[in-house]
Amino acid sequence: MAVPPPARLATRVSARVVFLAVPVIGALALLAGVAGLMPPMVSLAAGVGVTAIFATAVLWRTALAIHHAEAAFAACRGAGLIGMASLFAAVTCGVLLLGPPAVGVWAALGVAATATFFVFGTMLLPGAATSVAVRLRRAFDGLGLGVSLGFAAYLVTPMHRAPYSALAGTLLAAAGVSIVTVIVLRARLHRPAALRCGFGAITVLLALSAVVTVVLSGVTGRLVPALGLLVVAGLTLAAEGGSRRNLPADLKPKEPDHYLSSYPLLAVPAGVGVVAALVHLIAVGGFDNTAIALGISMVAVLTMRELLVVSDIRRYTAQLRTKEAHFRSLVAGATDLTLVLDERLTIRWQSPAAARLFGLAEAEVVGRTFLELIHPDDAPGARAGLEALIAGEHADGPPALLTARLRDGHGIWRDTESTVADQRAVPEVAALVVHVRDVGERRHLERALHRLSYTDQLTGLANRRALMRDLLEFRRRPGQQGTLLVIDLHGLAEINDSRGRETGDAVLIEVGRRIRSLLADEDVPARLGGDEFAVLTPDGAVLAYALATRIVTALMEPYELPGMIVELHTSVGLAELTGGKDSEEVLRHADLARSRARQLGKDRVEWYDTDVEIQLHRRMDLERELLGAADRGELDLVFQPVVSLRDAQPVGVEALLRWRHPKLGTILPAELLPIARAVGCAAELDEWVLDAACRRLASWTSGGSDFWLSVNVAPRELLTARFPERVAELLDRHDIAPERLVVEVQETWIAEDLPAIVASLTGLRKLGVRAALDDFGAGHASLAHLRRLPVDMLKLDQALINQPAETGTTPAVIDVVVSLGRRLGLEIVAKGLESQDQVDRARQAGCHYGQGFVVARPAPAERMEAYLESHRS
Repeated sequence: MAVPPPARLATRVSARVVFLAVPVIGALALLAGVAGLMPPMVSLAAGVGVTAIFATAVLWRTALAIHHAEAAFAACRGAGLIGMASLFAAVTCGVLLLGPPAVGVWAALGVAATATFFVFGTMLLPGAATSVAVRLRRAFDGLGLGVSLGFAAYLVTPMHRAPYSALAGTLLAAAGVSIVTVIVLRARLHRPAALRCGFGAITVLLALSAVVTVVLSGVTGRLVPALGLLVVAGLTLAAEGGSRRNLPADLKPKEPDHYLSSYPLLAVPAGVGVVAALVHLIAVGGFDNTAIALGISMVAVLTMRELLVVSDIRRYTAQLRTKEAHFRSLVAGATDLTLVLDERLTIRWQSPAAARLFGLAEAEVVGRTFLELIHPDDAPGARAGLEALIAGEHADGPPALLTARLRDGHGIWRDTESTVADQRAVPEVAALVVHVRDVGERRHLERALHRLSYTDQLTGLANRRALMRDLLEFRRRPGQQGTLLVIDLHGLAEINDSRGRETGDAVLIEVGRRIRSLLADEDVPARLGGDEFAVLTPDGAVLAYALATRIVTALMEPYELPGMIVELHTSVGLAELTGGKDSEEVLRHADLARSRARQLGKDRVEWYDTDVEIQLHRRMDLERELLGAADRGELDLVFQPVVSLRDAQPVGVEALLRWRHPKLGTILPAELLPIARAVGCAAELDEWVLDAACRRLASWTSGGSDFWLSVNVAPRELLTARFPERVAELLDRHDIAPERLVVEVQETWIAEDLPAIVASLTGLRKLGVRAALDDFGAGHASLAHLRRLPVDMLKLDQALINQPAETGTTPAVIDVVVSLGRRLGLEIVAKGLESQDQVDRARQAGCHYGQGFVVARPAPAERMEAYLESHRS
């Protein structure tokens, strides 16, 4: 709060002292009369006169100081008129010095003038009244109040015995007091100052009328100056309230001011007057002329006031009729349905737009609760919002907004949005007002846009954004043990290049359909983009792996399109939802597992574990460094002997490739060959192996001329047209007999292009080079291939040898394979022998040769040559 400077504060204090000093002087003069130090009438005239002159000066000074402000012009006139009332109060007290009865009329006129100026002065105070019509209403209210009370007092008190001049003064003062009371009580702006001024005026009028009555009744004792003290106090208070300068800029009231709002103000006094008249009539039996005149005055005032009320009623009725017409036209043409509810949420009124917008008849709605129209699933939320509004929780905030489905007149649930405003504090409404709008089209558009933003437009599956949203929701579920599958298609780029984008899109649509057909209701299929898909499932590890296997099987089936059939291969990576710190990391884990599956081969399913990233980095390092491994001298061969199971004599060796990496150590063929195929250097590796193996075979002095060397050859190298020619060149270069070389082809590779492989092996047979079918029994159609393939040797897969033997017999599968091989004239080699039991089992089955750790482990060329020298007898 700002503190005024000392100079200004001193000025205010001195002004206040001066303002109070003069009324104190007047009061001292009156006290001197009460004490008998001065004649009572003289002290009355002196004390009231000094105070009145001072009050008039203060009020006129205020009026002159603010008359230049147009907004305060009425206020400055009010201060001047209150000053004139103060002067007339002093003149009235001075006239009383002449004594009764000569001064009776003049004293009554003085009281009348004082009351008149007080009435008009208070009417012009700030906020008391803003127009002539309002001032006229206030005057009639006060006049009716005064006349009614005066009429009742005249009938039931001894007033009728007083002189006519005193009676007239008393009645005039009562009328002035009533009018001033009404005015100051109805003041809306600057109310404290108006109350002080009005209370001072009322005090002056009451005290002045009492002085006049006492003096005209012949009493001139100390009572007169005592009543004069009240006059002085009233003048001082009126001057203080009427001289306030801190007037507001806007003097217009904030609320309408009309006659109807003050109607009870006159009803009670008028009733008191009627009751007093009945009592007087019963007790006395008649009325004198004065009573009749007062009664006629009361009736006239009441009649005039009623005429004004009727005029107001007609005007307000016309205004209300116009406003109602405007309101109905607005509501009828509105696009919202308006409902009015009571505190029990019962519908009391609905707008005419209900039938047009929602097909709701008034008889079907009015009298029912609002919640009966709302969908049962949305009713609890709507009830909570309405109860919170009724409880006052939205009193200072915006109207409550309810979103719910509402049943229309045709029984259809419509998406609506309702704005509820609490109008219970408005007397004309006293209810909850609900504006209901149909947002069905907007919601439909929002849902459509939502679907578009979370849906892949080609396949209709969820897109990456929707997958991440659902993945986050899955992870937030308590105890959730779900799995994320990432599916990569192989061969789609070739289809797009050879068949066109339309064919590729058709394949993608069919892929999405097949994936969706395998899923449960809680599973979420998605397309991440391009040829990548994903599935989010709540299943655990076992069921998720089974699902991934079914997906791989389904996607491997040929795609029959108009005029063509295409095939795809897949790689699937799986990751547990609880394995990452966030959704992005879970997706990265599944993608890493998918990459690992793709590295290991087609149509594979791989789980993510902590070693996957290490394996991927290792794979990338190997792919990057393999191309220059031969030039750096990092490639090497080891040899594993093949022995006869009858006499344990070595009959041949198999050359096995090793990559001696300087940092990662020895890389075995199981890891090396897929990398070579991926980077496209498998043919170069096969050539290097053939050349190095033949060079070693030519340099060995042990083994004999029938000792043979077997070398694994990749199918792509075997399918080249010049492969038999290159083999012939190597045999000539190293001077090796063709029958000493055995070319091994894995049985699992035969299905890639069987006719071409048959042709290539036929070319090798023409040279005299023998062929072996490696890992026989690992494929799906091994027996069917034997009759067509020009091979000389079968190398049985280790799984056939490791089958548990039945009681006292060998496994039936080995019997069938060995028997078939003998009938076809093939030499049988049992691979992977790791124990003497397996050697015995292979011998009993009829296998000619054996190979494995129990016979000899792979060894470098020098150690293998020493082995041959020690074992060849």
